[in-house]
Amino acid sequence: MTDFFGQNLIGQLPRLRRFAVSLARSNDVADDLVQITCQKALANRSGFQEGTRLDSWLFRILRNSWIDMTRRSSAQGHQVDIDDVHDLSGSDGEKTAEHRLMLKRTFDAILRLPDEQRETIMIVCVEEMSYKEASAILEVPVGTVMSRLARARKKLGEDLGINDEPNRFPTKNGKAT
Repeated sequence: MTDFFGQNLIGQLPRLRRFAVSLARSNDVADDLVQITCQKALANRSGFQEGTRLDSWLFRILRNSWIDMTRRSSAQGHQVDIDDVHDLSGSDGEKTAEHRLMLKRTFDAILRLPDEQRETIMIVCVEEMSYKEASAILEVPVGTVMSRLARARKKLGEDLGINDEPNRFPTKNGKAT
């Protein structure tokens, strides 16, 4: 693949996989989703409009593929990814273990979010796309993206025990203003 389209597609693979993992909650299923996305993108590359963002187009393909996959597999039972069953006790250093535990807690909290909020927080906060870009990918108004994001952030703060009280501007005596 030496063409411009192919090189840009390859450059998007890490971002596609991150988003796929957040949707599927399974590394194996995420890998399948990324592969399906690439196959569809290559097969339908004539449908890509030059001058538009390839990443947004790919994210929409991935999301639609995930929805299709979810609908098809609704008859199957619950599956557990072997990578999710691991022991964190073998890490070196107390700080490393604390960081990994916090990342795990955060990831678990993100996975517990409703689908709409999880998709939105991954697209905006992890993939650093604008509200407008997220709006196009999710096919909802910008205001809906903003409200989903606000609800997701609030829920994550609650789940992780992060106090969002306005203690940002303490006075000399230590009390908030």
